[in-house]
Amino acid sequence: MNRREKEQLVIELKETIEKSNSLMVADYRGLTVAEMTDLRQKLKKAQGEFRVAKNTLFKFAAEGTQAEPLLELLTGPNGFAFSYGEPTDVAKALTDYSKDHPKLELKGGVLGGVFMDAKRIETLAKLPAREVLLGQAVGAMAGLLRSLLGVLGGVPRSFVGVLYALKEKDANPA
Repeated sequence: MNRREKEQLVIELKETIEKSNSLMVADYRGLTVAEMTDLRQKLKKAQGEFRVAKNTLFKFAAEGTQAEPLLELLTGPNGFAFSYGEPTDVAKALTDYSKDHPKLELKGGVLGGVFMDAKRIETLAKLPAREVLLGQAVGAMAGLLRSLLGVLGGVPRSFVGVLYALKEKDANPA
């Protein structure tokens, strides 16, 4: 690969890093070509992409981007999983694949510029989808509003009850 091709690859990697929501690094040593193809297909279904690049080229591309915290992980051959949709979907696909293929070793990742180690990626993979989390949050807020309305509705009811009792007391003096 000549210098011009390397420069072009660095530019492409930088663009890929900048358009991705999250990025995960994995050691792929020992995976066959068929397994790599299968992994790429699974990540594509999860709105992601798996790319292999030389560490030195990735370092140049990562400078000044959200991927900068990953530079310390770049030893040995690395594959990079980019997420363009829900980061949880790509994390789930990558984690599930690594469980079935132990040769794929998760090293870490970055989400919103925040570094994640392999355990945090596994935790991210266990989270429900964004829509489910939003539904749960809306349900919790609706429950709070119902409770608040019940409390607020109880005050006038109690006040009316007291007024009625006073009226009954005045109407029937004992």
